[in-house]
Amino acid sequence: MNRRHFLASAAGAIAAPALLRNARADEAPFRVKYFPVPEASRSRDVTPCSDGTTMWFNCQGNGKLGRLDPRDGSHRLTDLGPGSAPHGVIVGPDGAAWVTDGGQNAIVRVDNDHKVTVFKLPIKDYTNLNTGVFDKTGIYWFTGQSGYHGRLDPKSGDIAVFKSPGGHGSYGMTVTPQGDVWYASLAGSHIARVDLKTGNARMVEPVTPSQGARRVWSDSKGRIWVSEWNSGNVSMHDPANGSWRAWRLPGQRPRTYSVYVDDKDKVWLTDFGANAIVRFDPATEKFHAFPSDKPNANVRQMDGRPGQAWGGESGTNRLVMIETLQPPA
Repeated sequence: MNRRHFLASAAGAIAAPALLRNARADEAPFRVKYFPVPEASRSRDVTPCSDGTTMWFNCQGNGKLGRLDPRDGSHRLTDLGPGSAPHGVIVGPDGAAWVTDGGQNAIVRVDNDHKVTVFKLPIKDYTNLNTGVFDKTGIYWFTGQSGYHGRLDPKSGDIAVFKSPGGHGSYGMTVTPQGDVWYASLAGSHIARVDLKTGNARMVEPVTPSQGARRVWSDSKGRIWVSEWNSGNVSMHDPANGSWRAWRLPGQRPRTYSVYVDDKDKVWLTDFGANAIVRFDPATEKFHAFPSDKPNANVRQMDGRPGQAWGGESGTNRLVMIETLQPPA
């Protein structure tokens, strides 16, 4: 990456989270760092770049994809096209960023040289594109909150769009280590498994009615973790035996937006009600809360790399990183 083309930005740091709830004394300490991206309107979903250092992030309010270098806080914004309103971003097997762009009703690919390629959906309906994942064969799957899910073959450019069962609501999406693709339906309050051959989806109902399943993420065992917007829960579905478990986040009125499971199978959540990122340890069933130092942070979909959990504060135009520090030898 050419640093001369970056826009300079200051990075702030906090030595420790302002609040820890139900913390164990032997837990590793954490460091919270903030990275202002003032030119990014409504900075939101994030994902690590393929270079192992920088981070992609979407700017939903002004139709751009950002790239942050956390070593100095510098960043660069790339225009995605007329009317763009990017939502989700992931990195594909090709090392490029793949974006669900609700404004253009298209999937957008941005390579590491910032070249933009737009794949328009073959339907006129507004799909309200949301989240994407790659399956093990390299096919890109995506959701649209208007009640759609679909797939794109990056080699041929062919796109197929399917109507999701249950109508409106198709939202977060994940792929398991076994290669299964699942999505959550916010309006439909269910999760669904996609048949990769036919594109059909089978709904699975969580144990809490009308919970507002918003985002999903698989852990290393293939269990599906669900952020429940309406109930304030995080829940876990094990497809191997059909079981469900649910835990309510701390606080009086939690609003669980996103879920991300790290390489240690720790579960990270964003809570709009508490204005915080929350870490859940399934082994101890304990929560740690990391409130933002600014009001109305509204952290969207998280992602990360080993030892780092990242999020985009859409209400403050910042990125936030929570680093798990190694204890002294």
